[in-house]
Amino acid sequence: MSRPIQAHIELSALRNNLRVVRRASSARVMAVVKANAYGHGLLQAAEALSDADGFALLDVRDAVALREAGFRQPILLLEGFFSRDELPLLAEYELTTVIHSQQQIEWLEAYPRRNGLAVWLKINSGMNRLGFAAQEFPAVMERLKSHRAVREVTLMTHFALADEAPGVATQLSLFEQLTANHRLPRSLANSAAILHHPASHGDWVRPGIMLYGSSPFADVSAEALGLQPVMTLSSELISVREIKAGDAVGYGATFRAGQAMRIGTVACGYADGYPRHAASGTPVLVDGKRTHTVGRVSMDMLSVDLSDLPEARVGSRVVLWGEGMPIDDVARAAGTISYELLCALAPRVPVRR
Repeated sequence: MSRPIQAHIELSALRNNLRVVRRASSARVMAVVKANAYGHGLLQAAEALSDADGFALLDVRDAVALREAGFRQPILLLEGFFSRDELPLLAEYELTTVIHSQQQIEWLEAYPRRNGLAVWLKINSGMNRLGFAAQEFPAVMERLKSHRAVREVTLMTHFALADEAPGVATQLSLFEQLTANHRLPRSLANSAAILHHPASHGDWVRPGIMLYGSSPFADVSAEALGLQPVMTLSSELISVREIKAGDAVGYGATFRAGQAMRIGTVACGYADGYPRHAASGTPVLVDGKRTHTVGRVSMDMLSVDLSDLPEARVGSRVVLWGEGMPIDDVARAAGTISYELLCALAPRVPVRR
């Protein structure tokens, strides 16, 4: 028999979460499927999200894979192309690209088709990662409008604080001031802005984490938003033991029992993608009942407290996150975010769909 750990991807949950996006906004939906669809499987996730109006990702090879799989929607390269050598692929597969740098504009001279490329011009409205500064925008806009390679332009930006109290007002105001004289399609809203800032929706919204059943907000649960978990990571207890007060559990003896305890060992560790830095107290489900981890996470195993679960035994099902155990709760307890947990799922974990 193989190790009992597995990830179950519930594709119907992806479709449900896309419907939540549709209810929140009338804009066209550019479903973000970067990073192997946040660890869920690119082609399978795209098939479940086939009603989306477009797909956004990073790697041109992934974009080509979607095209060759038969997806005809616009496919957007969120960081654009990384060299002029990629431009023939953009032309052959009719891919859309973000333009965020002067270098990319210069490389566009190598595009093999005249007036054939759809571009999304990225404005840096305050995120300070990619995009043209406010003072650069007018000249860049004029250059793209007259560029031999460019067929159409969509204006975009990305919000830094859509999920927090400051919100999007400052960035949105700057974006609107800069683009007021240009009657072009716009795309600004990520998951948090889709749900909380309708004034930012524009013509295209770009949902990411909400499609995979996680809340973009620290203080609002995914369930309250109508989102369903797509990935459930589960395993089983492979050992159960009694320990006495003062006994340590795990590497470094970072946990010592304050009283007699019943401890279970789970076949899951950081080599499977579970965060090594998850401290004692990170929640898990054992046979559908909530308990928590104790001690350090090992490469292949972690320990859980079974003191209040006398019926738990070797073979009991353990849900690390997903159905019945919100990934946001696990991420919060582990001092990280759900995005990292989903994307870190290791290749050695079997995936069932």
